[in-house]
Amino acid sequence: MDETNISWVLAAACLLAGIGIGALGYHLLNASDGNTQRLRQRLAERERALAELKDGLGDSLERIGQLAESLRRESQSLEQEAETASTTLGAPSLRRQAMDAATPAPAEEADAPAVPRDYADGNRGTLSEDFGLKQSEEGATPQPPRY
Repeated sequence: MDETNISWVLAAACLLAGIGIGALGYHLLNASDGNTQRLRQRLAERERALAELKDGLGDSLERIGQLAESLRRESQSLEQEAETASTTLGAPSLRRQAMDAATPAPAEEADAPAVPRDYADGNRGTLSEDFGLKQSEEGATPQPPRY
């Protein structure tokens, strides 16, 4: 082989090696770019799904509010109906019956046992401050009990 042929073969090999290295670098650099593009697409899809969920939640809350309002109106109409029925039949209203049942009768209060207290009533009982202390001369200080 001639020396000129070797330089042409070496130049062609270097050109092919450069093209290969360039293609490999381009592929590696674009792989991260493609990954970024996929992440952006997934983020956009999730944001869209979240917006749909928020819209659905708002609609559900509106529906719940409407149902609660209709329930309140129906309960008021039922109370009015019961009140008119009780007045036409001569029976006391349900509210009056409930209020009468909640207030105790005077006889029940007299029969009930006394509520325990956490203070003495002044008769020097076991709850008084000086219970168990022996009174000695007025000038002497009381001594603590010995065990």
